[in-house]
Amino acid sequence: MPRILPLNLLFTRAFILLAACVLGACAIFGNPNPPDETRGWSEQKLYAVGQETMGDRNYDKAIGYFQKLESRYPHGIYASQAQLEIAYAYYKKSEPVLCLSAVDRFIKLHPNHPSLDYAYYLKGLATFNERGFLEKTTKQEINDRDPKTLRISFNAFKELVERFPNSRYQKDATQRMVYLVNTLAKHEMHVARYYMQRKAYVAALNRARYVLETYPNSNAVEDALVTQVSAYDAMEMTDLKNDTLRILKTNYPENPMITGKINQDEQVWWRFWESLY
Repeated sequence: MPRILPLNLLFTRAFILLAACVLGACAIFGNPNPPDETRGWSEQKLYAVGQETMGDRNYDKAIGYFQKLESRYPHGIYASQAQLEIAYAYYKKSEPVLCLSAVDRFIKLHPNHPSLDYAYYLKGLATFNERGFLEKTTKQEINDRDPKTLRISFNAFKELVERFPNSRYQKDATQRMVYLVNTLAKHEMHVARYYMQRKAYVAALNRARYVLETYPNSNAVEDALVTQVSAYDAMEMTDLKNDTLRILKTNYPENPMITGKINQDEQVWWRFWESLY
């Protein structure tokens, strides 16, 4: 007849077996809840170590330090700066969406912060550099893409230049705005070319007109005028074509459409326009 163990002894053996399994699992997989090394750290130490980690380009770890700083010392002297550091770390990691989110949060929470100009500058850089990253990885021309992110970048730089004309970032932001204006205008002309090739002349005219009205100082103005002349000619709107030709001649006298470097008797205007691209 088998010996029946007391109930308390069974519980004791089961507990020992369970503990052995847990310890064995910890030995194999490691402690699932390791101790927090930052426990008891001061605000100053968290910020200093976060900056040091940023210098080592360990951005994920740096973000963790700054997030802990903001969580533990939300009203401390480094809290707002930690928010900017988080945004900058996301920028360095080429994560524009997270960078924009962090910057917008900072701007909302600190509308009068001394570093507000830098926040707008960083916001502009986030999507400006996203453009460069996508071009390199997809080999896609910038003016072939949706210009939404370019406008976000332009508006951020514009806000910086208008609100902080004496900012240290003003000059660089202005130069980037010029580049973005030209790029946005080229995007519109890329779409206009698409419409011209499909003989959607009214749509092409609208795109060209938008460039002339919205980006009058861009380097796409000449192309916009050529597009208008070509579209008017294709639609047999002679008066409007001639008026636009006069404007083109006044501003761009060396344009091939003015100098007549092709035989106009053999090639109609809109086909000549296609040959420019």
